[in-house]
Amino acid sequence: MLNNRHATASGRGSLGKILRIKLGHKFENIVSIGNLLLAWKEFVSGKRTKPDVAEFSLALMDNIFALHFDLVNSRYRHGGYKAFNISDPKPRNIHKASVRDRLLHHAIYRKLYPFFDRTFIADSFSCRLEKGTYKAPNRFRQFGYEISKNHTRTAWALKCDIKKFFANIDHATLLCSLKSYIPDESIVDLLKKIIESFSSRPAMMHHSAKGLPLGNLTSQLFVNIYMNEFDQFIKHRLKAEYYIRYADDFVILSANRGWLKSLIPRIKEFLLEKLKLELHPGKISIETLATGVDFLGWVHFPDHRVLRTQTKRRMLARLAVSPSPETIASYRGLLRHGNARKLTQLI
Repeated sequence: MLNNRHATASGRGSLGKILRIKLGHKFENIVSIGNLLLAWKEFVSGKRTKPDVAEFSLALMDNIFALHFDLVNSRYRHGGYKAFNISDPKPRNIHKASVRDRLLHHAIYRKLYPFFDRTFIADSFSCRLEKGTYKAPNRFRQFGYEISKNHTRTAWALKCDIKKFFANIDHATLLCSLKSYIPDESIVDLLKKIIESFSSRPAMMHHSAKGLPLGNLTSQLFVNIYMNEFDQFIKHRLKAEYYIRYADDFVILSANRGWLKSLIPRIKEFLLEKLKLELHPGKISIETLATGVDFLGWVHFPDHRVLRTQTKRRMLARLAVSPSPETIASYRGLLRHGNARKLTQLI
């Protein structure tokens, strides 16, 4: 839902003066019984047999009415998290909220995502409908053709990665960005409770708390809102036409290596000053398409792409342990997006 009024946002965390649309939804739209019920329908899909979900559903309406009551009477408090580790593909620490809190996350997400998605650039691909890991490599290939003029000249790619991305999201900076879009203070206060329910580093003197939990649906939206400032900087201040970002990985393509190299200090400065983030020093590279660019699990060449060696080894190791039909089908689906005929036959 969009509000017809426009506002000029300026100051810290913004790109000077920006004309910003405002969220038209009110707090009541998010916490209504109807929205909570629709959020439950989406949340419960595929989870009905989970013990905590099954327990919550035994008294579903009582639980939803209780959540609604706490929200409208300013009594809602976000609960704690259960932590566990996964390998996806690298080791990650996941924090899982209660069913009650995750239901609220869905209720918030289904109202906020459609609005914020319209503010994002086309070439931001992480956690967005009609985007994702398969669309980003195709966009990379398209950019490669355009930059190299159908492989008749050298194309370069600056590739970077943000250091400890989720763990370093600054709470105060994120809230400042949210406030610039959301005029309803009750919504901002609710989002603040969710953001402050978790921190990888607590607030210290002159520094706000940092970190978002990987397990929250809201975290996926929050990081895209947070990084939208950076995306707009890259596209409009640095004038980088051929730019792709997926979460904390991003790439800029150009026929001019010197220009790409000149962007690195400006990118570092913006990330540090505006977003309190740093580039991973060991993951900054400028390479030609001819020698192969490692991006999102694939090594991209001018006319084809192959699975990254590390990804291939991990896949074969997992299949050796669990060669189930579902796992095989999943990997065959992945391999369809690159040049992997022999590997597909092997599995």
